[in-house]
Amino acid sequence: MSKLTTTAWIAHNLGLAASLGGLLFGKTALNAKLDVLDSEPDRGKILNAAWNRYNVVNVISLGTAAATWFFGRAGISGRSIDEDSRGLVLAKDVLFVASALTGIASILQGLSLTRQAPDGAVPIESGTTPSSNTPDDAARLLRSVNVLGNVNLVLIGAIDAITTILAMKSGKSTRWSAVSRFLP
Repeated sequence: MSKLTTTAWIAHNLGLAASLGGLLFGKTALNAKLDVLDSEPDRGKILNAAWNRYNVVNVISLGTAAATWFFGRAGISGRSIDEDSRGLVLAKDVLFVASALTGIASILQGLSLTRQAPDGAVPIESGTTPSSNTPDDAARLLRSVNVLGNVNLVLIGAIDAITTILAMKSGKSTRWSAVSRFLP
């Protein structure tokens, strides 16, 4: 494979890694440990500031992965690897679209949550749980962001899994070996 194709593949994998890793960190570490702060509004302020900052990284990383995928696969159906790979390629297409939609929806809901209080200081129990002081609209938004984020995390994990399977299949494919010699 050429340097351009290799570089795109690396950018694709790094984009997926940054997106998946950031979401896992936020969901398992940040959201869960906001209780170290005594102030419920400070918990909301930290939660919203951290997620809104990471959203920029996530958009860039997932955008890079999607752009390299769709650009690179524009002329490749998956059949050049083997007959079973066509379904995996189509599944990855669908997963990318679904992850973009859930990611955008989560970001928009998160921005709405931030606007529920000055500086995003919405009183919360944790990154996933409203407190008794959380206004109803903010509580609904917090729950929505968490559901969308969980779905997005699963979708990106599935994209990563299919990426791995396709890479393993392409490494064993004599057809792919022949086709890949002509890639830029």
